[in-house]
Amino acid sequence: MNAKTHSEKLPVAPPIINTDEAQMQASILASALPYLRRYAGDTIVVKYGGHAMGHGELANAFGYDIALLKLVGINPIVVHGGGPQISAMLDRLHLKSTFVDGLRVTDQAMIDVIEMVLAGTVNKQVAELINRAGALAVGISGKDGGLLQARRIQRTKRDPETGEDKPLDIGFVGEPEKIDPRVLYALLGSGLIPVVAPVGAGKDGETYNINADTAAGAIAGAVNASRLLMLTDVPGVLDKEGNLIEELTADDVARLIADGTISGGMIPKVETCLQAVRAGAKAAVILDGRVPHTCLLELFTRAGPGTLIKAS
Repeated sequence: MNAKTHSEKLPVAPPIINTDEAQMQASILASALPYLRRYAGDTIVVKYGGHAMGHGELANAFGYDIALLKLVGINPIVVHGGGPQISAMLDRLHLKSTFVDGLRVTDQAMIDVIEMVLAGTVNKQVAELINRAGALAVGISGKDGGLLQARRIQRTKRDPETGEDKPLDIGFVGEPEKIDPRVLYALLGSGLIPVVAPVGAGKDGETYNINADTAAGAIAGAVNASRLLMLTDVPGVLDKEGNLIEELTADDVARLIADGTISGGMIPKVETCLQAVRAGAKAAVILDGRVPHTCLLELFTRAGPGTLIKAS
């Protein structure tokens, strides 16, 4: 399908009411020009998950955002989660989930279901959001083209009686061991948007479920992304008064974890961002996915709504 034909899939814009409104829209477009120049030809990795995935209007807005990035010359890569969808399917199949340190203990029956949901239903739904908005997205999993080569996560638990740390088996839960981005480059080079389900393969062909944040961070580092955008259900990193912290370095992160400002589930998110920038990404941003068009606000306006994380 050629570019002209494909662009005709875009919905007709609402009619301009008056000259003032037309002038305002033109001013908005003109103000975005420096940012369009800044990111032209760059690769942006977006981790899509949380509230935005389950809300119709937010999901549609996300699809438009990603399509727009591609149509203005930016190369987006989407990595998605799917925890609620997995839980719903496991409940339907009467498979009970247990968690250790936020990780779902996963046996063989469960990993089969997880792969079906993540690489099947959810992956294709996310790709279709982008396709409906006028770009061409292709859903793949981390197993395709050897993209996400994984190893089993090792966890230990201290025995309260002996004080010894004993190995804890959480099954087919993995972490990236190596990223081979050739399949991503092939898709991007063909004008396509990769949509990646965070399922990886072990050295013996076994399937591993990988945390979507971790997968997105590893991919962002491997492709030297200009930005890793992490969509979450919070505004970003907050100080002790609840105010948004606009920018952090590695030293800042270490200090804020030590004094308790960064705690709980935010710790692995900022650590993932730091790992990404240390591996090759220029910067990472923790964004509120509940805000419509949050990706565009971050990239194309001065009022970037999230917390920017850099190595130094």
